[in-house]
Amino acid sequence: MSDAILKLLLIDQDLIYRTGLRVIIGEFADIEVVAEADSEKTALQLLEMRDRTPVDLVILASNIPNSQVNQLSALELGKQIKVLYPSLPILLISAVNESTQLSTAKNLGIDGYCFKNTSIPELVAIIRQVANRQFFWDLEISLSTTNIFRAIKETWRLSGLQQIDRTLNEVTTQLQNPGLTVLEKAIFAGHRRELLASRWLVNKLLKPQAIVINNGAYPQLLERGKLEIKESSIVATNQSLLQSSSPNILASVREKLQFSLENLTDVPLEIDILKIEKKRELLDVVLVKIEAIIIQLSTAKIQVDKLPKMQDVILIDLWQAATIDFFGKYATIQTNEQSIEISNYLLQDAEIIKTNLLPKIPFVRSLFSYLLFATPLVIDNVPYSAPTPEAMARAEILLQHLLIEIANAVIQPLLNKLGDVEVIKQNFYDANLISTREIERFRNSLSWKYRLNEYITAPRLMFESRYELFVLASRGIAKVSIYAPRNQELKQLTGIPLVVTLALELRDAISPRLRGAVAFLGSGIVYVLTQVIGRAIGLVGRGILQGIGGSFPANKFGKDSEKFK
Repeated sequence: MSDAILKLLLIDQDLIYRTGLRVIIGEFADIEVVAEADSEKTALQLLEMRDRTPVDLVILASNIPNSQVNQLSALELGKQIKVLYPSLPILLISAVNESTQLSTAKNLGIDGYCFKNTSIPELVAIIRQVANRQFFWDLEISLSTTNIFRAIKETWRLSGLQQIDRTLNEVTTQLQNPGLTVLEKAIFAGHRRELLASRWLVNKLLKPQAIVINNGAYPQLLERGKLEIKESSIVATNQSLLQSSSPNILASVREKLQFSLENLTDVPLEIDILKIEKKRELLDVVLVKIEAIIIQLSTAKIQVDKLPKMQDVILIDLWQAATIDFFGKYATIQTNEQSIEISNYLLQDAEIIKTNLLPKIPFVRSLFSYLLFATPLVIDNVPYSAPTPEAMARAEILLQHLLIEIANAVIQPLLNKLGDVEVIKQNFYDANLISTREIERFRNSLSWKYRLNEYITAPRLMFESRYELFVLASRGIAKVSIYAPRNQELKQLTGIPLVVTLALELRDAISPRLRGAVAFLGSGIVYVLTQVIGRAIGLVGRGILQGIGGSFPANKFGKDSEKFK
């Protein structure tokens, strides 16, 4: 079975309601409004093109305009759709509760009915249920024993997670107390690891069952008001993505985000300025956006040969979406009597990010090609076919590095443009980095990182044919090194980076001979010291000792011996 996105046709004369519903549904990765219509004529034309724009569910409002002669009422349109497309589910949304309308809709074969003031979580659940060929008319009546049990289990799970998260926040706060002794820090750190393990265990034991959509299983988990994909694979065109039996890369990365995010490397990262909970939130936001882009690409049926040209667009879209979602689309701050929309203000650095940061993220094209088309993943000059465990493990490394680098790119404009704003410092920064002095030291460290990377680190890595990637290890963020031929990049080096590679080459050319010469001289010096000078000193010393030894008995016994003669 293959996973798929649920595609909706939304029919409503109210543009504001259509737009709002489309935006809200866009937050759920498994649902997408692929077409909209404000009249019966437009709706039927769109349905005639189902081969080009597939539709899995029709959402039909009861206030279709009937000012034109050839337009039908909502129920008449529903009837016509059912006659033309009997297997296509229809969900009727109405602003009124009228028994006659309900009865008529049922008789026409319409699959579901709800009110326009239904809450978003309920509406999304209804959409999935109706699309799954299950009727929905009355929530209280339609709840089966199984559904009640699932609801109770989900309540237990969320309640347990809330308690664990509350305690986890308290323990994390305690760990940030600078007055703790070494023993207290060890105790709190152990308690934190226990809570993280408990959170993982609760999610595993009380994991919601998969909701079946169309012809494939699409396991889901609703947390924090957003859909999180846990075990889904993605299908692009007619090619199979990662098989359902294989470990899921996205779910594995999400689990690793629950553990320590301390930077264990010697390289400063932009996200190090953040509070631990904000760092985790940002990485989770980026991961959700990566999932969404993968699904959008698969839905758009992008061909594998188009990916190279789309790489820059994909990365900048990913950065922009993550920035907006993390800081909030309409969040504002007051600086110097001026109100600034944070997201829009930071997005002004798009050209800088696009030119200086995003192009330096390696293997983006290979990663997306692997996830979308299951093409072999070449790492360390060895091809790994999907979905082997080796390929999955290496794809996860690439995804983790992409995740961390995009998160760094989100924070970089903040440090440059709003780094000293007190509200930003209080809401986002780690308590140990909140003072002006610490912020400036942090910025200086980043500046040195950029310079060293541009002039020394990057050309050295090119010359050594390798990349250094950031990964999510059990104890925090670490580095791994992988082999990759980089001859083309080497040929393009100029200026200081070229001088660095030439110096490395000169060192490599001279150092063996220099080591040989030093070794020869060292051996000669050792020989002279030991065999010549050492022996001479030894002979002289032996003669002195022998002389002393020979004269000492004579002085001591010589006169007495004369008496015995």
